[in-house]
Amino acid sequence: MLRAFLRTAAARARARSTRPDQDDDVLLDAPDDRLAPALLAAARGEHTPAAGLLAGTRERAEWEHRDRYTTRLAAFSRSRSAWLDAWRITDPQDPDALLVAARLAVSRHWDSPDRALLLRQIVPAVTAAAEAAGPDPVPWRTALDAARGAGAGHAEFERLWEQAVRRSPHHYGCHVAALEYLAAASPGAHRECLDFAETAAQDAPEDALVRALPLRAAFTCLTTADDDGDAVPPQGLRARLDAAADRAIALSAAHPAADPWAAELRNLLVYVLLRLGRRADAAEQLRLTGPYVTSFPWDRETDDPLGRFLGVRAEVRAAAAPPAAGSGHPRSGRGGRVRPGDH
Repeated sequence: MLRAFLRTAAARARARSTRPDQDDDVLLDAPDDRLAPALLAAARGEHTPAAGLLAGTRERAEWEHRDRYTTRLAAFSRSRSAWLDAWRITDPQDPDALLVAARLAVSRHWDSPDRALLLRQIVPAVTAAAEAAGPDPVPWRTALDAARGAGAGHAEFERLWEQAVRRSPHHYGCHVAALEYLAAASPGAHRECLDFAETAAQDAPEDALVRALPLRAAFTCLTTADDDGDAVPPQGLRARLDAAADRAIALSAAHPAADPWAAELRNLLVYVLLRLGRRADAAEQLRLTGPYVTSFPWDRETDDPLGRFLGVRAEVRAAAAPPAAGSGHPRSGRGGRVRPGDH
């Protein structure tokens, strides 16, 4: 574990000193400079750096960072929880320890065959913790996820949603939870999902992460079409899916190349662009992504998201490469969508 984090730090330093397309040393779910020390300490069983990190995000109302860091720390705790156990023993009422523990519980129950029953049992406790967290919207994201997994009815979910947006009307994670609830409740509701996402993005400040929500809705529409046996975007929605991708391209342009914070946005954008047949745009986002690979969205298709990403990247680069001299078969820049199983 320690070697992996040291390798991440070294590769990040190299990425800063090279062009963003020199990214052969790829990194899966690499932490940023603020999260990495907390994870390194957690690997040693120490909770103090994580406690300081999350307390800082809470005090400065950095809700998007807080949400992302909580998710990563909870994911780490699925296999290495000694540091979190020690933290909860040291300070049982610490709101940040309670937040990580709640996210961990939802994550563990989500993979169980008895998911709905198990999550139904913890929803009251998760909701009570959220109510005690003051202006923090992040516990409400966890409550929304728990309610969705528990099969909560519309009235109950809407009650939680109202509490979440009252605290932060533009919090990305809460909007993702609501979008996923809508998609699960009505699998054919592509237009409703796009309507919800577009409205949220239009109402948000220019730099808000929720402006990427239409891209997430486009992903939901495309992958739901897969589940329904369709190989093309839902009928009549192509222009809206392209508009969602264009909005996300503009968001990507606001971040530096090879930026770990923008990595999930760019990985998702590559996925959607390829599904829409926009290979040239996808190639540019791959260049901007640099060495940073995120499990989502590639883990939807395989248990090897890194391998899937590398296969997709190799295919896109091959399609963009000039034809070999004398081949007589110039490549077309317009490719079909990437299909599951290509790698």
